[in-house]
Amino acid sequence: MDGNYLEQLQLTDRELRIGGYSPRTRKCYMHYLERYFSYKSNYFDSLDVENIKNYLLKEEKRGVSAQVRNLSLNAIKFFYYFVAKIRSKIDIRSAKEHTKLPVVLSKEEVIGIIEVTKNIKHKLLLGLAYGAGLRVSEAVSIKSKDIDFNDLTIFIDNSKGGKDRISVIPGRLVNDLKTMMAGKSGNQYLFESERGGKLSCRTAQMIFEKALKKAGIGKSATFHSLRHSFATHLLESGVDVRYVQELLGHRNIRTTQRYTHVTNPMLKNIKSPL
Repeated sequence: MDGNYLEQLQLTDRELRIGGYSPRTRKCYMHYLERYFSYKSNYFDSLDVENIKNYLLKEEKRGVSAQVRNLSLNAIKFFYYFVAKIRSKIDIRSAKEHTKLPVVLSKEEVIGIIEVTKNIKHKLLLGLAYGAGLRVSEAVSIKSKDIDFNDLTIFIDNSKGGKDRISVIPGRLVNDLKTMMAGKSGNQYLFESERGGKLSCRTAQMIFEKALKKAGIGKSATFHSLRHSFATHLLESGVDVRYVQELLGHRNIRTTQRYTHVTNPMLKNIKSPL
């Protein structure tokens, strides 16, 4: 990558930091812009909407998902507006994303995954991720000070979208959590790696994948399925969807409502005519 590319990326990163974008969003934007810059090759100070359309079409033909293409478009729009200072409207529609039902584990399957995990730290990681509805990045970032045993709550600091929230923790994990937290300072990560600092997201995902296989579950589940299962099981037990929305930290109720398609008892009670 030549110096001009690097300069544009550095300027973009600066604007993202000034704007308070999360490290994850900055990393995504930089990655997608690097791909676009490689395609565009020059003339960063000029806006060519047709060029952007051709790039997105090339990505579509390459099999890139609608979600990733939309993220690429957002990154490109950010660059031209905030870095290149070109205020002309980029009149390109976002690609229509296919709505997929989340992979949900039954309560028995979740318990099975937790029980086959013998390492106590790993067991608590999976238990807390399910019991509080955490994303993998949130689970590995929990610190001792974030746990409130009196109210049985957990504070999730600066989660997706820069939003703080509070969720619940299961009472059955309290004793093991207290044991693991003994001697830790408030600022220490709850799930530290052997080298110090927090576990990586990939390590947490591998812990889940190993437990899923060991439990003999054939579903195409991921670590995030624990969060999907948390939401689904709350709705099945009668918790109002708006409370579930707050616990998950969703900005839009429609994001939470997709779980109602999984829990709809009327659909489950319908018998096939065959």
